[in-house]
Amino acid sequence: MKKETLLLLQDAALKQIKEVVNSEALHNVRHTYLSRKSELSILMSQLGRLPNEKRRQFGQLINGVRSAITKAIEEKMALLKAQELTEKLAKEKVDISLPGKGATVGARNPFHIITDEMVEIFLGMGFEIADGPEVESDYFNFELMNIPKDHPARDMQDTFYINESLLLRTHTSPVQARAMQENRGRPLRVICPGKTYRRDDDDVTHSHQFAQIEGLLIDKDINIGHLKATLELFVHKMFGEKRKIRLRSSFFPFTEPSVEVDITCANCSGRGCHMCKGTGYIEILGAGIVHPNVLKMNGYDPEVYSGFAFGIGIERVAILRYDIDDIRKIYQNDVRFLQQFKKVS
Repeated sequence: MKKETLLLLQDAALKQIKEVVNSEALHNVRHTYLSRKSELSILMSQLGRLPNEKRRQFGQLINGVRSAITKAIEEKMALLKAQELTEKLAKEKVDISLPGKGATVGARNPFHIITDEMVEIFLGMGFEIADGPEVESDYFNFELMNIPKDHPARDMQDTFYINESLLLRTHTSPVQARAMQENRGRPLRVICPGKTYRRDDDDVTHSHQFAQIEGLLIDKDINIGHLKATLELFVHKMFGEKRKIRLRSSFFPFTEPSVEVDITCANCSGRGCHMCKGTGYIEILGAGIVHPNVLKMNGYDPEVYSGFAFGIGIERVAILRYDIDDIRKIYQNDVRFLQQFKKVS
């Protein structure tokens, strides 16, 4: 083992490193001089045969040569990578003079437009938003709403039952019951927006899933006059100051007296036409004075407190506002349908 041999090996390696023009060639040089089968590795394995005084001298020399070659390879690799990156960027140059692709602006579903507007109107009247589960118990959905066991609303044709005591809520009234139980004996003013479910024909005016905003106000000395004034204000803000409302006697288990609420037809302004079937009015919601049984079951003394409740179908308001001919369009997310509402969203 001669010192001259190691230095010649180093010079040859450095010369080859200097001359390589790409990363692949440099990897080949690394393999030639630094792999386990390289000449340097073989010389390193032969150190054990040398006398002690020469072993250290040649060990340091071999390590020095290896370090010099390794350093030269690392520096060359960094240079080659920089060059390759420059070449790649030059090839992938973007022509910024080309026109860009414009982003398509979507439109909000009329369901959400109407929901937000209705909520804003009732918040402006001092109502608060209450929420509750969509999978509800029979107790909250029916019993606390004064709906007896044999009421038609409990029939399997109307209600999605999960088991004997759990169901998909058929209205948002159980949210009112939960709010009353939380506020026992204190004045209450809430709206309950949310999805409801009933087994219904999936035609142009019905869907097995629909949404409601129910409202509840409980305080002392509340009467049907307060209900009418509240609904008149809502109708004027939602449909315009010229629209009038009409209350017709009806029946709901959780209110007494109960009323159906109609508004003057937008098509004929109350004169009568094909749209309102000649009546001049279109039904929009149900309402009434909270039944004493409902108050009592939910922690209120009906001798002290009274209240009113109402329920409005969000999709029905959307249909009336925008003259939508098929309720199913609201749920189908057809872009052509939604584009009509860009200006109002």
